[in-house]
Amino acid sequence: MAYTLEQLRGLVAVAEELHFGRAAARLRMTQPPLSRQIQKLEATVGARLLDRDNRRVSLTPAGEAFLREARRILALAEAAPEIAQRVSSGSRGLLRLGFTAASTFGILGQLLNELERQLPEVQIDLFEMVTREQVAALANDDLDLGLARPPFDAELFDSVLLHREALLLAVPVNHPLTTLERAVEPADLATEPLIFHSQQKARYFYDLVVSMVPLAQERVVHTVSQILTMLWLVAARRGVAFVPASATLLRIPDVAFVPLATPVAEPVELHLLWPRHSRNPALGRALRVLRETMP
Repeated sequence: MAYTLEQLRGLVAVAEELHFGRAAARLRMTQPPLSRQIQKLEATVGARLLDRDNRRVSLTPAGEAFLREARRILALAEAAPEIAQRVSSGSRGLLRLGFTAASTFGILGQLLNELERQLPEVQIDLFEMVTREQVAALANDDLDLGLARPPFDAELFDSVLLHREALLLAVPVNHPLTTLERAVEPADLATEPLIFHSQQKARYFYDLVVSMVPLAQERVVHTVSQILTMLWLVAARRGVAFVPASATLLRIPDVAFVPLATPVAEPVELHLLWPRHSRNPALGRALRVLRETMP
């Protein structure tokens, strides 16, 4: 048989008053029921918690130890309804956020700062994933929110365009292309070794570059999935690479960036993505915060 909260409150009152009569009055009850509560509690615990005689009441060593736990349990019980209400309203809870590596270049930090400022009791767990992995995790309820690249299944997911930026060409410092007084055209790259995005692991950027910049695929010397890796290869003079404008924030030494002629001025898109049917109240609150702060 487990002890009750009423029994714990009775013990705390007697321990603080050190008098059954005063403790009973504090609890708005008579003394005999309070005495029976303490006796039942001691029987359940299996130890004497109070020493009492006709003149005084004191805690036993076991009673002192149990009193600390009783106070902790009562505090948790009293806080539980408020915690449940805050979780239900979305102001407290857990938000699992997926992001692409490139979205960390400025955007991710801004979102996290805003969420922490307005929803300080919502814990945010971060998961670095490519878009394909994020989509699968969102569909399986392993993520709540993603920073991902299009396209998405509109029947399963809702999204909002978060950021748009230009596509640039990263070249080794002092490369001849840095002396052009215009944007780089595909013809300018006819003899350049190319560092390209992986068709499997960086499909969005692969498709974007192929659709906008006609290239000879035999010029591709390296295929990688991460923009940071691309830039280090450029710094080593292994070739040139197509990167989003936000990659300039990485400030990799010995890398320069030149404008690239594209049919659309800012073709690189980053979207906020979430499942249409989510049971996480924190997601709704987070979306309201982000929608209010997004430009």
